[in-house]
Amino acid sequence: MPIRLQEGTPPTDDLWRVFDTTGWNDEYQLSPAELRTAFESSWLVVGAYAEGRLVGVGRAVSDRVVHAMIYDLIVIPECQGAGIGGQLLACLVDRCTTAGIRDIQLFCARGKRVFYETRGFVARPEDAPGMQYRAPTKAS
Repeated sequence: MPIRLQEGTPPTDDLWRVFDTTGWNDEYQLSPAELRTAFESSWLVVGAYAEGRLVGVGRAVSDRVVHAMIYDLIVIPECQGAGIGGQLLACLVDRCTTAGIRDIQLFCARGKRVFYETRGFVARPEDAPGMQYRAPTKAS
C-alpha cells in the first residue's frame, strides 16, 4: 500500500477517527475541538495517507532549538505492521534533526518500547531527570 506523508493538521473528523482507535481518550476526555487545538498548537504534524484516507498521524512539540517531544504517533489498527509508524517517526525525527534540535524525546505507549528502540530511541535511566505530574485523586 503506497503511503503519502503530508505535513499539517488533518481535518478534524479524520484526526478524531484515527485518535479514537487508541483508547487514550478514556483518560484524556478530549472533545474533537480540543484534539484539533492540541494538534494545531504543535510545531510539526505529519499525516500518513493511503488512497487519500488518513491512516496515521504523529506530532512534535518543540522550542525549535533545544527540545522536541514526539506525541501521539498513531496508526489505525488495520494498517499497523505495514511500516507506516516507522515512516511517520522517521519523518518527525528527520525534521527535528534538520532543524538542529539537540534533544528529541517521546511519549511511548505501553507495549511499544521495542518499536522505538529499533529506531534509535533508548529508555531513560531510572535516575535520569524527568517526571510526570499526576493530580491527586479525590477520596470517595
